[in-house]
Amino acid sequence: MSKRLFHALGRDEMLAAMQASDAAYEGVFFTSVKTTGIFCRPTCPARKPKPENVVFHPTAEAAMAAGFRPCKRCRPLAQPDDAPDWMPALHAALQARPDRHWGDADLVALGLDPLRVRRWFKERHGLSFQRWWRAHRLGDALGALAGSSSVDAGGFDHGFASVSGFRAAFARQFATTPGRARSGIPLRHASIETPLGTMIAAAEDRGLVLLEFLDRPALTKELEELRDQHNYLASPGEHPHIASLRPQLAAYFAGDRREFDVPLHLPGSAFECATWSALRDIPSGETRSYAELARALGRPGAARAVGAANGRNRVAILVPCHRVVGQDGRLTGYGGGLRRKQKLLELEGVAMDGDRISLQRGLW
Repeated sequence: MSKRLFHALGRDEMLAAMQASDAAYEGVFFTSVKTTGIFCRPTCPARKPKPENVVFHPTAEAAMAAGFRPCKRCRPLAQPDDAPDWMPALHAALQARPDRHWGDADLVALGLDPLRVRRWFKERHGLSFQRWWRAHRLGDALGALAGSSSVDAGGFDHGFASVSGFRAAFARQFATTPGRARSGIPLRHASIETPLGTMIAAAEDRGLVLLEFLDRPALTKELEELRDQHNYLASPGEHPHIASLRPQLAAYFAGDRREFDVPLHLPGSAFECATWSALRDIPSGETRSYAELARALGRPGAARAVGAANGRNRVAILVPCHRVVGQDGRLTGYGGGLRRKQKLLELEGVAMDGDRISLQRGLW
């Protein structure tokens, strides 16, 4: 990926991003600390160094060439989806006993440190391992409700020891009762690490429903709309569509893939769906203005409405709202942050002039 964005940043902006652990700058720069000789990701959870002790590098290779060694906590050399070495054993145990209520003693019996496991799940999923596993079992129970003889039987089948415990946990997770949830649509979500920060993907059997950067301010509202307006009940867990997405996203960020073939299911109004379809027609390596997109929809006076629909897109990258720019070529209006938008466009070969696209559109 081009180093142009790094060189366009000022030191004050990078210091502010480091202090805020701003995930929008993942892959844009690395923080090197002169007093420790260590370099980190912008989002490293360790104590922040004093500004006068910090230098910035555009790549991990540049930091190492300057004599810095990688941080053992944020692992700046690790591939985004590297799993810890203890994960295969835990995954095999969970697959063997999906109905088990796993606790710290069970982790110790597997030779695992409960604190280490809890910290990793908290950093990766925002939940402790036990809370993640409880939500995962509730998601399995939700998916099985339609075929269960009763809602209570569904709870027992998935490892809950009492009817009241199952119903209380279900209500906390889904804000409804198991009986009412029989008509709901199970939505599985999982995190995906990328060079530009952690993303959350959510899918149901008809296709991928959501793909957003985890720090997108509108993410909570989007999930609430999926629940309240489209009858989705979300829980952590894998789905075949998410499994298909992971290697395709990795190839995209490596510059080896232009298109995606993961099925999409995009609930919305007729105008929103038409706008999102038009976004998918913009070739990789090109951009369109809001006015151009409106004309493509046969609505030349609807540039503002197109912009609003563009902002309500829930599937980043695959529905490429990052390819829409202002009439003057300026980068505007990207929920994942303008730095990410610029990185995505540069990755796709769009030539940039500061915070604008150049007059000659780049090609992949």
